[in-house]
Amino acid sequence: MNCNGRTILTKEVFIMATSSITKNFVISGKEQVEMFVNAIEESAKNRPVRTPVAARQIKGEEELRKFMKEWEKANADQ
Repeated sequence: MNCNGRTILTKEVFIMATSSITKNFVISGKEQVEMFVNAIEESAKNRPVRTPVAARQIKGEEELRKFMKEWEKANADQ
């Protein structure tokens, strides 16, 4: 188990909640904690590649109307 020099296991019970997990859960026992830490470390290695996107900020009603006219022209054949 790689803890990067930090102690993360106390009394072999772990309770975790994050914004992406809507419920708390308990991980108990050394083997389950090690499996959980390993899974987190593996997921950190497999992050998706960020794809740059060209975007512009629309400010004001007139600019929005102009953008919508351009969008309607570009999507008229659909």
